[in-house]
Amino acid sequence: MTTDRLHALSSEFGQSPWLDNLKREYVADGTLEGLVKRGIRGVTSNPTIFQKAISGSHDYDAQLKVLVEGGSGVEDAYWVMAIDDVRGACDLLTGVHTQSKGVDGYVSLEVSPALAHDGPGTTAAARYLHSTVQRPNLMVKIPATKPCVASIETMIGEGRDINVTLIFSLVRYAEVIEAYIAGLEQLAQTNPDLSNVASVASFFISRVDSEVDRRLDKVGTPEALALRGKTAVAQGVLAYQLFRRSFSGPRWEKLAALGAHPQRPLWASTSTKNPSYPDTLYVDTLIGPDSVNTLPENTLVALSDHATLARTIDAVAAIAEAHRVWEALPVVGIDMDDVAQVLEEEGVASFSKSFDELLSTLQTRAAEFTG
Repeated sequence: MTTDRLHALSSEFGQSPWLDNLKREYVADGTLEGLVKRGIRGVTSNPTIFQKAISGSHDYDAQLKVLVEGGSGVEDAYWVMAIDDVRGACDLLTGVHTQSKGVDGYVSLEVSPALAHDGPGTTAAARYLHSTVQRPNLMVKIPATKPCVASIETMIGEGRDINVTLIFSLVRYAEVIEAYIAGLEQLAQTNPDLSNVASVASFFISRVDSEVDRRLDKVGTPEALALRGKTAVAQGVLAYQLFRRSFSGPRWEKLAALGAHPQRPLWASTSTKNPSYPDTLYVDTLIGPDSVNTLPENTLVALSDHATLARTIDAVAAIAEAHRVWEALPVVGIDMDDVAQVLEEEGVASFSKSFDELLSTLQTRAAEFTG
């Protein structure tokens, strides 16, 4: 794997590459440490990632045995093991966190997917994770579901670092930005230094094309088929425009004067699901300063090997094309509000399914230990 592109992405273009994977093996055997040296500047996890890590190996068996023999239930055991992994990753990224003055070097851990529609429960869980992990470079992931938007504002108002996940629409993204800014305004009432608060807003990319392309194929007209593979990037470009507008002007400048950092957009789900699309499609087209791209390993390898690095996301032609695509979608019958709702429901269901499968695996293994 070459290193130049990973380092250049952040040093020359202002976009931070984060790894979209975490497992104990990577923390223990030097893999994550090596990736950090190659240019990775953060790590994200989610219930599906932990489900694969724990179910796909026996690296956790010894700790699970101790926990269940000590009386822990399997869900409590999961949180202990996941928190241990996150602490280890946080420690490996401490140098990046320090060097970047708190901009990068974060590891994300998600609240239980069972809380996706429970705002108060999410707030309590986020507080618990921050107080238990006890690392300055932890970001707790909170889903951008309607009931949890208020939780985001509350957590930022308490000075906690938050990764807002499962964003699928420009409308919801605007609500997330407002929650962040309002939270900072709340914090500023008691704390004149906002420089220690960081947040990212995780905008999912490839899943948008998968859903919209399916609908375009069903419409089947030449005009509809010509839009395949264009919606996700268009929405990302428009989201970046919204980001730039939101973090400028008098309201934001007042917070920036107190040291506030903008809530960076994070491009998530950036592996291409359609094999006919270039494997760096959602890298090459979404490069711009003050942003993050969180990369599954196959996309990370592709980026390092052959991505084309250039500031693309706010190029005049890219913005014009994004508006053209966005205006064409309803003309051919695509309802993007409905797309976003479907994708949010599927995202929550997918993480819930992974979490349930993980607990089932742990229950089976725990039964072996307890006889």
